[in-house]
Amino acid sequence: MSMDLFDHALNENLQHEAPLAARLRPRTLDEFVGQEHIIGEGKLLRRAIIADRLFSSILFTGPPGTGKTTLARLIAQHTQAHFENISAVLAGVADLRRVITEATDRRRLYHRRTILFVDEVHRWNKAQQDALLPHVENGMVTLIGATTENPYFDVIPALVSRSRIFQLEPLTEEQLAVIFKRALADEEFGYGKRQVLFDEKAREHLLHQAGGDARNLLNAIELAVETTPAGDDGAIHITLDVAQESIQKRTLLYDRMGDEHYDTISAFIKSVRGSDPDAALYWLAKMIFAGEDPRFILRRLIVLSGEDIGLADPQALQVVAAAAYAYEYIGMPEGIYPIVEATLYLATAPKSNSTGAYFAARAEIEQNGAGPVPVHLMDSNRDAKGFGHGKGYQYPHLFPGHFIPQQYLPDNLLGKHFYEPTDQGYEQQAGERVVRWRKAQAQALGLEAPPDGTK
Repeated sequence: MSMDLFDHALNENLQHEAPLAARLRPRTLDEFVGQEHIIGEGKLLRRAIIADRLFSSILFTGPPGTGKTTLARLIAQHTQAHFENISAVLAGVADLRRVITEATDRRRLYHRRTILFVDEVHRWNKAQQDALLPHVENGMVTLIGATTENPYFDVIPALVSRSRIFQLEPLTEEQLAVIFKRALADEEFGYGKRQVLFDEKAREHLLHQAGGDARNLLNAIELAVETTPAGDDGAIHITLDVAQESIQKRTLLYDRMGDEHYDTISAFIKSVRGSDPDAALYWLAKMIFAGEDPRFILRRLIVLSGEDIGLADPQALQVVAAAAYAYEYIGMPEGIYPIVEATLYLATAPKSNSTGAYFAARAEIEQNGAGPVPVHLMDSNRDAKGFGHGKGYQYPHLFPGHFIPQQYLPDNLLGKHFYEPTDQGYEQQAGERVVRWRKAQAQALGLEAPPDGTK
């Protein structure tokens, strides 16, 4: 009994001495702020929690500070099932075996369900997740997993398929303002018993710089309050300068191997392809600000110059290649200028994806095999005398305009066109020449002449 009293006293002390973000965790569903799309009135998850009917496993995914762990704790308060809480960062297979053994005994002896909350579930490797799978599958435990990563990539498919996924969104500044107000008003766990005055500019700065992360906001409030001495009137006055020191830099959710990495580079490339220089600069700034490797950005721009601009402006490839060289030569921070120059040049250049004609030619070979090289196109240096290789070939530079119509494709592909020039930029001129050459070639080979004009 004495140990129970000591444990209770310890828990009480920890609760009051914990960081502000931990002390202010919502204790009821009504106190929970944000995520109305999954926990609002009448929503499935809210109904399941209140009715204690959470039988299928669930995965919470979303940025830090959006309420994943808090929702799990609220489920624990509402359920009659035994609630087990472990962190994938600290727990291994041995801990999981213990949980499963106890859950089995609990079900057999007391007919009581077990809900297992695994925080940072993506930190478990495949073998560890595989060890959990059969017990989720047979219903011995109901899994609640929390992850900041994409569960479709970082959780094994078998667990994903047996779970309902709820995606949490960053909190809005209006939602963070509710939490801000509660932190200053709560007399038991916040600063309601102390006179804390935030200048409006200081308050706005923290709400904006928190980046939708409630924990980030509360940590900044706590740092500002606890490091600012009270004035002669007993009030703790938080100015904009103090607020800026407390949070300093707006956090970005950006893992160079995670969704934000791929989603942001996708937005960047699509903005350049879509000829929107403003959006291109915005996504470029986000990547550089978050610490993305400029070489990765430049490699993608080199690909784009060939894929999406091509012959509409052949100089685009030269510009971005020069930018890549310049960056290697001077590095950052000055290296940002050639990167920006290349970004703006490509975003404002005429666009053509006609280089995709290569894949049409490749598909022809994959589907029908490669046709034989016409004899007159064969190498005459080796077998001209014995086999007549190269016989009949006409050297274009000996003719007016450096062109002579003759066969270049295999017999079965005569008249086949893979390349379709656009009417954009330089390619319009190239297309006009291609049309003339194709008509002359068709006439010389007795084929149906292609139509005038370009695509």
